[in-house]
Amino acid sequence: MSTVQVAPNLTFAVIGDSAAFGTGDEAPDGTFRGWAFYLAKSFRDECNYVNFARPGAKSDEVSGVQLSSAKAYSPDICAVVAGGNDLLRNGFSPYKLHQNLLRTCKELMEQGSEVIMVELHDPNQLLKIPNLIKRILRKRVEAVNAVYRKIADELEIVLIKTREIPDVHNLRNWHIDRMHPGERGHKILAREVAIQLQKRGWSLTIPETGEVFSKEKSLQMKWLIANGVPWFLKRSVDLLPVVLVLAVIEIFKILNEKLNYLKILR
Repeated sequence: MSTVQVAPNLTFAVIGDSAAFGTGDEAPDGTFRGWAFYLAKSFRDECNYVNFARPGAKSDEVSGVQLSSAKAYSPDICAVVAGGNDLLRNGFSPYKLHQNLLRTCKELMEQGSEVIMVELHDPNQLLKIPNLIKRILRKRVEAVNAVYRKIADELEIVLIKTREIPDVHNLRNWHIDRMHPGERGHKILAREVAIQLQKRGWSLTIPETGEVFSKEKSLQMKWLIANGVPWFLKRSVDLLPVVLVLAVIEIFKILNEKLNYLKILR
């Protein structure tokens, strides 16, 4: 858990996964900042910033563990960022994701919190993967975003539509893993959230994005070897079997679409 200030006039809490934790924006001292950190610094009132997010967390952890930690602070504003890890797991269920996040948002709002949620970007615009895998990934990302939009229809939350941010998929905005925003990407996201909160009447300045210099390629390769490869191997054990099954299903769907097209031509 990280903090910015104490003795606050406002409490801003964060629960969720690595995108909420700040992965992709590591400070020189080894700590992680992220968009929520920059947003916390932009409030005009003193802000107590508490972040319970954890890399790898799924929505059941957010609703079953992190939620109670955040509620203990009675936050004025709470960011709920989960779903990315759900879609990367075997047994992904949009229904379960919806139930977990809806319960989380409702309990926070009943306590008087303004709730922020952030849609997923389009990873297919950043990742170099086979087209068949892209089709599978696209469907899961769309399913997660559909859950977010459904909750936004049901509750008056602040929903950030990431893919509508101008130039959002520019590589300079992203970490080398292409899954998380880099420093610039986190600052852009902080800016978008601040704009939406201003519209809700919150008093804060709009964070600057500034210029960020990319790391040397040698440092990027060291990061991939130390972090990227272990992450891929860990996820493959759980996800690879279901990807293979889904790939076979997609192949049959593609073949069926082609057969139907040929029938129409006849």
